[in-house]
Amino acid sequence: MATLSIPPVLTSPRDDPVKLHKAFKGFGCDTATVVHILAHRDATQRAFIEQEYRAMYSEELRERLPSELGSDVKAILLWMPDPTSRDAAIFRNALSGDKIDLKAATEVIRLQTPSQIQQFKQIYYAWFHAYLEHDIENQASGDHKKLLLACVSTIRHKGPEVDWVMAEFDAKSLYRARKKELGTDEKIFLRIFSERSRPQLAAISSAYHRKYGRSLKKVKSETSGRFKFALLTILRCAENPGKYFAKVLHKAMKGMGTDDTTLTRVIVTRAKIDRHYIKFEYEKKHGKYLIDAVHLETSSHYRIFPLSLLGAVHPK
Repeated sequence: MATLSIPPVLTSPRDDPVKLHKAFKGFGCDTATVVHILAHRDATQRAFIEQEYRAMYSEELRERLPSELGSDVKAILLWMPDPTSRDAAIFRNALSGDKIDLKAATEVIRLQTPSQIQQFKQIYYAWFHAYLEHDIENQASGDHKKLLLACVSTIRHKGPEVDWVMAEFDAKSLYRARKKELGTDEKIFLRIFSERSRPQLAAISSAYHRKYGRSLKKVKSETSGRFKFALLTILRCAENPGKYFAKVLHKAMKGMGTDDTTLTRVIVTRAKIDRHYIKFEYEKKHGKYLIDAVHLETSSHYRIFPLSLLGAVHPK
């Protein structure tokens, strides 16, 4: 399938705000124009569009969008902020309310680089007037809370380099931790899963399988609850994020009804990072295009923007 690319830097910064305002005028909204513009602008361009729209029309673009777009607005509003601000909002929502979204909270924290974590904390406080650590303390519990707190406070190596000697040592430590007579030593899992970079964790997983003939994912039989799912999320994101997110999307569309919140989160957050890998892994596993699956599982009004982010040309 053909894909859409982000156009070059705009020749006139006023073009997009003018076109958007025109799309809002009259009876009904020209949704196709709004999607065509916003889905194909990077974070810097989107910020500039919002700034110019505010200056030209004395209103906030994000406040105008909900009244114009209906069911498609959720994906667009999540797309509009810069990635770090977006992640802050996702994390806040994931730990709020009666149902904690464990996967979303863990994904957001563990996919950040050390420098991004610091920026993330600052933006989180600026947006919500709350310290990230305090919200984790108040909303998470048990070993899952300890893991999230460790992930936001630990300085990790951010490069692609792998220390194979350390990987062998950590693999041995994890094996011993799960073989303890009185049960699994969660402290070892906490330390390694929070302190090691994603490439290093993937190397540890490989070393573990090579040494002991079993997958490190078998940790799910030795741990429990939210801590177990957090460990598995971290490990799967480290080993093959494309495969992991393809699985999350498939689960969101499986069965009766679609989990629109998860579908939107994954497509929006991964669109400019690894959507091609996710699409490849989805097709390899399920024998059909991800774009076709999303088209089939979403309604005509909701599907337009997510399909555009996935690279569909003129989604219907």
